[in-house]
Amino acid sequence: MLSRVTLCVFLSAATWCYGCGERPIKVDEFNTLVVTLPDGFRVRAEVMTRPQDMMRGMMFRDSLPEGRGMLFIHGEPGEYSYWMFQVKIPLDIIWMDQNGIVVEISPNTPPCPSKDPKQCPNYGGTKRALMVLELPAGSAEKHGIRVGRKIQI
Repeated sequence: MLSRVTLCVFLSAATWCYGCGERPIKVDEFNTLVVTLPDGFRVRAEVMTRPQDMMRGMMFRDSLPEGRGMLFIHGEPGEYSYWMFQVKIPLDIIWMDQNGIVVEISPNTPPCPSKDPKQCPNYGGTKRALMVLELPAGSAEKHGIRVGRKIQI
């Protein structure tokens, strides 16, 4: 039978070594995954699955740097339109099926200038999709994202 001290030392060593050889994860990388675009460019995307997080999305943010994105994963395939109410920057919005195949794109989607959400238009949602990826405006053209191309999730 192991003594408490021996057990504590063993657990501490096991915990310390977990992930040995890997770089430590940064705070801004929690709840993210790497998405590979058709040209091989890798994007670290924040993953949104909870309804309240999906509703907020990119609202109130001042920027979305190159190499970053936001990935919305819906519970089931459907026709999901998006809007830009209280979003401060233009975005490329890319809808994908369950295999990562692009089914629809709204490039250079502008922020809604209105303070009244009823005045903000909806974008996309005309094709069945499971996932939606938001990237900085111009990314779709720059990285060869077109309907029918695959994005590796």
